[in-house]
Amino acid sequence: MTDLLYSEAEGDLRAAVRSLLAGRAAPAGPTGRVEDAGAHDAALWQALAADMGAAGLLVPEKLGGQGASHREAAVVLEELGRAVTPVPYLTSSVVATETLLAAGAGELAGELAGGRRVAVLAVPLSAGPGHEPAATGTVTGVADAARADVLLVVRPDGLYAVDAADATIVPQTPLDLTRPLAAVTADGGGTRLADAGTARSAVRRGLLAGAGLLASEQLGLAEWCLEETVRHTRERHQFNRPVGSFQSLKHRMAQLWLEVVNARAAARNAADALATGSPEAPLAVAVAQVYCSRVAVHAAEECVQLHGGIGMTWEHPAHLYLKRAKSDQIALGSAGQHKRTLADLVDLPAPA
Repeated sequence: MTDLLYSEAEGDLRAAVRSLLAGRAAPAGPTGRVEDAGAHDAALWQALAADMGAAGLLVPEKLGGQGASHREAAVVLEELGRAVTPVPYLTSSVVATETLLAAGAGELAGELAGGRRVAVLAVPLSAGPGHEPAATGTVTGVADAARADVLLVVRPDGLYAVDAADATIVPQTPLDLTRPLAAVTADGGGTRLADAGTARSAVRRGLLAGAGLLASEQLGLAEWCLEETVRHTRERHQFNRPVGSFQSLKHRMAQLWLEVVNARAAARNAADALATGSPEAPLAVAVAQVYCSRVAVHAAEECVQLHGGIGMTWEHPAHLYLKRAKSDQIALGSAGQHKRTLADLVDLPAPA
């Protein structure tokens, strides 16, 4: 049976990650350095990935990982979403790791688990679970490519691991500056990890896991936006009373609370389906992405608007959450793509 509740171990993991991020990546932290090269904090990544062992949650113990599951990785992503943390966890520790495990490249997956290297699958950030990678040429919009040590490149004859130093990586301007994008060209060289058939299924598995756990990042983002908005409207006074006491604002925040609660159920269902290897995982992932992507954007928009003038400023972190939410909305498959997937899975014919 599907278990949507958090275990004690998951609660302990959340507390540890939140404590780490509170000291090194508070929500307001990235605003001062977001225009730097992706605002990447190497020390924070070392602490999270290697010292805490979060990078190896999906990797079996025999390969040097933690031998945990997608449920624990989802908890980490919730906390990273709450702080719009600029680290390559989703791209390396989830998408690339899942791809490598499905391709049978356990040795490289073990290196990622130890935090010694960062790997990125060379597909556009917008690529959903059904994406068919281009055989050759430049791939644009690859998330976290500038932070990668290894690029996973799909070619006509299989999946290759290419050292980032042997590829051409040209930074692009993203909407979300905490998740940098780049155009990647890696047509030659590298180590062949799997044949063409295995590569295609491995990439699909990696993108499915990424889309499913992205919902948890969106959930964490929405939760922070709701909590911060409630806090602000309690403290902000107009006409000698808290603005949060006005009926119209109460209704808006109550509606947002309901949406966040439902998003939590959808995100947890997707994580649990992936963790248990359920045959319903593609369905759960599609539902989670369709719903959670919308809720994250709505929560971020309400956060900006209900903060009034301060919410529109660069100094307040609300804009970081809105940009991450809008970027996530089209990441790993748009809501429209997931709706089409959902319709196919339940044999629902498309409108004529």
